[in-house]
Amino acid sequence: MPLLILGFTAFFVLAWWWRRSRTLTRMCVWREDRRRAAPGESFHHCLTCGAEQALPLGQEPRHCLRNPQAAPPPQE
Repeated sequence: MPLLILGFTAFFVLAWWWRRSRTLTRMCVWREDRRRAAPGESFHHCLTCGAEQALPLGQEPRHCLRNPQAAPPPQE
């Protein structure tokens, strides 16, 4: 029984962590532009909202930089 409770707890913690790490940039479509990157960093450009971000080499954007007021209204 304790193993079952531990399994359920581990499942929910892992599911929460997986969803949290995958949905932070769901509105943005990031692409790396190596031509515009300075030595030792990576440059990313969003195809959806046009945001640009320079990060240390090997890192990817984790946050959507879209302005919520500039976003188009949701389509029904």
